[in-house]
Amino acid sequence: MDTKNAKFGTKAIHGGIEPDESTGAIMTPIYQTSTYVQSEVGKHKGYEYSRTLNPTRDALEKNLAAIENGKYGAAFASGLAAIDAMLKMLNPGDEVVSTNDLYGGTFRIFKSIFEKFGIKFHFVPMEDVSSVEQYINKNTRLIWVETPTNPMLNIIDIKAMSELAKKHDVMLGVDNTFATPYLQNPLDLGADLVMHSVTKYLGGHSDIVMGALVTNRKDIADEIYHIQNSSGGVAGPMDSFLVLRGIKTLHVRIQRHCENAAKVAKMLNDHPKVDKVYWPGLESHPNHDIAKKQMRDFGGMMSFTLKDDSQENAHNIVTKTKVFTLAESLGGVESLLGHPATMTHAAIPKEEREKAGVKDSLIRLSIGIEDGDDLVADLEEALK
Repeated sequence: MDTKNAKFGTKAIHGGIEPDESTGAIMTPIYQTSTYVQSEVGKHKGYEYSRTLNPTRDALEKNLAAIENGKYGAAFASGLAAIDAMLKMLNPGDEVVSTNDLYGGTFRIFKSIFEKFGIKFHFVPMEDVSSVEQYINKNTRLIWVETPTNPMLNIIDIKAMSELAKKHDVMLGVDNTFATPYLQNPLDLGADLVMHSVTKYLGGHSDIVMGALVTNRKDIADEIYHIQNSSGGVAGPMDSFLVLRGIKTLHVRIQRHCENAAKVAKMLNDHPKVDKVYWPGLESHPNHDIAKKQMRDFGGMMSFTLKDDSQENAHNIVTKTKVFTLAESLGGVESLLGHPATMTHAAIPKEEREKAGVKDSLIRLSIGIEDGDDLVADLEEALK
C-alpha cells in the first residue's frame, strides 16, 4: 500500500507493509531463520543471511522510514547500537557538537568509547541556536540534537539548527525518542538523520530493546547499511515483529500519554512542595513557542524538582508511589518514575549534570496511559 500521502495513523498501520506473499497473512510473519536457500550460486529471493537482511526486520525498517517521512530505515539491537553505527561514519580528528543535556548512555558512548579513537565532542546548551555556531570549525562533521532533551525537556529549534548545519556543510542528527514521529518529524524540518531508542514509545510495551536510524539521504543510508552489516548489531526477527505490532497503536497511545501528562503537569505546577516542573506544554517552559511550532502535542515525559532540593526526599517520593513504578526506561503503557542523578544520568559527572539542571532532587516521570486521575492522586499521596 502506498502511504506516502496518508495521515499518520494510516502510515503507522500500513506504511511499508504488505501481506505475506506465500500465505496472505495480514501480519508480517516472524522469519526466525539465519539463512536462505539459493537455487543456484548467487541466485536467491532477495535474502541470503539474516545479519545482512531478514524479511521481518526488512518490513520494520520500511515501516520506520514511512512514519518518519524518510526513505531509508535501519533497525539495531539497541538505541546505543544505532548511535554506535552513526558514530562509525566519523573519522579520527572529526568533531561533534552535542546537546549538553542528553541521555547519560549517549554521553557515555561519546566520552568513554569514541573519544579515545580521536573524535572530539563539545557539549553545549542549544536552546539559543545562535550560540552554537562558535563551536563549529573545519573539523566539525556532526551536530547532535536531543529535543525534548532527557531529562530536562529542553526544546531545540530543529529548523534553525538545520539551517546552521547546512551553512557549514555539517550533518545534523536528531534523537527523536521523546517526541516520536507522531509528534515531531525532524527530517521534514531539515535534519539529515533521525535516531530512535525503539525500546521506548515505538515498542511501547516495555518488552523489547531496539534502536533505529532513518534518513532521506542515500549516501548516509549506504554507509549505515554497510556499518550495520559489517558490525552486526542488528535487531532480531522476534523483536522486529513486536515493534511492528507496537507501532500500529503508537498514535492512539501517544494521544493518551499527552492527555495524562497535561493533568499531572498542572497538579505538580500548583503543588507547594514542588519547585519547578519541566514539561514543554507549560507556557512558562523555555522555548514553549518553538515546541508549539515543531511538535503536534507536548509528549508524556516530564521532570520536576523539590523546593528543598533534597536527594533523600526525592528517593522517598520515588519509592512511595503505588501506580507509578520505580524503574529505568520510559515510553511504555505503564507509568514509570526515576531519579536521574543516581539512575539514568549517573554516568555524567555531578558538576556536568548540575550545569545542565539535573539537580539532586530532580525526578523524571514517564506518564503512562492509565487513568489520569489515578496518576494525579498517586503523586499527591507520595508528595505528602
